[in-house]
Amino acid sequence: MARPLRAAIGAVTTTTASVLPVFLTGALTVQISAELGFDPAGLGLVVALYFGISAVASLPCGWLVERYGSGVTSRVAVLGTACAMSAIAAFARSYPALVTMLLCCAWCNVLGQLSSNLTLARHVPATRLGLSFGIKQAAIPIATLLSGAAVPAVALTIGWRWAYVIGAALALGALLLAPRGADGRERGSAAAGERATGALSVIGLAAGLGAGAATALGIFLVAAAVDRGIDPGLAGLTLTMGSVVGLTLRLVNGWLADRRSGGHIAVVAGSLMLGAAGLVLLAVPAPAALVIGTVLGFGLGWSWPGLLQFAVVRLHPSAPAAATSIVQVGVYGGGFAGPIAFGFIAARASFPVAWLAAAAAMLLAGVLMVLGRRMLIAHREGAEQLATR
Repeated sequence: MARPLRAAIGAVTTTTASVLPVFLTGALTVQISAELGFDPAGLGLVVALYFGISAVASLPCGWLVERYGSGVTSRVAVLGTACAMSAIAAFARSYPALVTMLLCCAWCNVLGQLSSNLTLARHVPATRLGLSFGIKQAAIPIATLLSGAAVPAVALTIGWRWAYVIGAALALGALLLAPRGADGRERGSAAAGERATGALSVIGLAAGLGAGAATALGIFLVAAAVDRGIDPGLAGLTLTMGSVVGLTLRLVNGWLADRRSGGHIAVVAGSLMLGAAGLVLLAVPAPAALVIGTVLGFGLGWSWPGLLQFAVVRLHPSAPAAATSIVQVGVYGGGFAGPIAFGFIAARASFPVAWLAAAAAMLLAGVLMVLGRRMLIAHREGAEQLATR
């Protein structure tokens, strides 16, 4: 198998396996909560803690991936995920036990994401790098798709614990496709002149707001649909449909990125703003609004992570894992704040109010992304002027 193709396949399988536990928990929340006894605020809390730990672990894990390479760290991530899901299936007999075991998956998610970024940056040609990041980030909708399909196929037939058993088996299967060896290149850090710290900080904040709203979409869509009176199986299929749309558009975004000379962050901003409209529709009590809102929310509001990571890697090619770990702090921070805020609003007010709040956050994310892009352009122009003196 050619190295670029194996790198892309390994990145997708590693990322999918690493992120599967949290989305599986979200999709199965109706069945799990009936047994363990917790409300939407409880679900929001556990997902928030998961991403909170991910945010804290992001920078150290970025250093570890650069230090030890993608081969070792990707395998550690996949094995850790398989062990944690097996433990949930066997020993999650209470809400605190579920929280403890799910949080053990958080650092595996970070390692899996960053090791995959390094694999792609080191082994995929620049002319296909955008598509490769689109394929890699398609792993998130794949995980959501598998989670949604697990509701009617597993949870409603043989029980939700078996969904985690199957997930652990899939993670072990992904171990066979994980990257082999080190990255094969000299590691270093980007020169100080290449860094656009202020711009990337604003972009990271925007990514955090967008990720918080989009994560709530993947976690709470099934529960919100059931609360509206929709059958749990149909709600799970709606989540599956949204995941397919999101997966497809992540691939399209990556393919188009390789055919543009720039403007990637502007595309991210536009996707966030249009995605916000989809979240507004989710607050409307109509089946058609649910379908259209899900398509827009997943297809646009959650289609940009690969494109954003691609842009960051192009800014810092000498240390891609470390550079993307900085942006991932914002993404994981949004994953921490978004679900807990959404769950709190849904529990204290209603799901429609929570969807409107998520839409406002995603709209603000688009505005901040535009601001960050302007700051980035100003930074580049200043660096070019200094270079010509």
